[in-house]
Amino acid sequence: MVTLDVVGDLLVRDRRSRDPALVTADGRERTAHDLITNAYKAANVLRYLGAREGSTVAVDPTPGLHTTLAFLGAAGLGAAVRFDPAAGVDAGDRVVVAPVAAEPTVDPPPGTNLAVFDGPPERPETTHWEQELWSENPAMPPSTVSPDDPVVRGDHGTVSHGRLVDAAEAAAADHGIDAGTRVVVRTTFADPRALAAGVIAPLARGGVVVLGDRVEETGTGARPGSGPEPGSKPRGDLAVVDDVDAEPPEAARVDVTSLPALDG
Repeated sequence: MVTLDVVGDLLVRDRRSRDPALVTADGRERTAHDLITNAYKAANVLRYLGAREGSTVAVDPTPGLHTTLAFLGAAGLGAAVRFDPAAGVDAGDRVVVAPVAAEPTVDPPPGTNLAVFDGPPERPETTHWEQELWSENPAMPPSTVSPDDPVVRGDHGTVSHGRLVDAAEAAAADHGIDAGTRVVVRTTFADPRALAAGVIAPLARGGVVVLGDRVEETGTGARPGSGPEPGSKPRGDLAVVDDVDAEPPEAARVDVTSLPALDG
């Protein structure tokens, strides 16, 4: 496992390779080069919208390409992420990143900039995330981030970079996450332990993050985030879930609710 002090250590330039690093819900694969370069671009979009060291970015908690990039980009900048756009609006967070379908329900206060993905916005003051992302500079903006700096804020408290990367290291060691291991995220990013086990651990070890299929996870009779419907096919080696009764099709599982709390 790569030695991490902060989440941004995942994004150093010499880690960019053609090895797979992330698979989206539709099965599209991104290499480590793609993921890191696009995280740089995400950081530049967020900086353009006002995110800085010490600020907070509110991001939709659904595992997806753009929510993953927003998290990595914000962490690289030294901005904390709150995986709750509504709470971010209430708190006056600097940037809110949400699906375009949520735009009509989001009324950001002065000083908060809204960016939407999955399509162009209706309001002219709303930023079109994808349009800005693909046109941005593919270089990480300079920042100074320490292990004690916050990286996640939310219902689970404030979590520092150091606590999050230590939890990722423990998850990788305890569950055999290694180079090539495909870790399927079958819960939301709202719990920082899901980020540690489902995103940071595989990326640090050279494994692959596989983002759960929204259709599988929210089909008839299924509670969002509780796992796929019966009969679905495995998408990786290890599933990260948030329900002790969930039955993912993968051979092994990590129940994040059984992991140590990370707040503080």
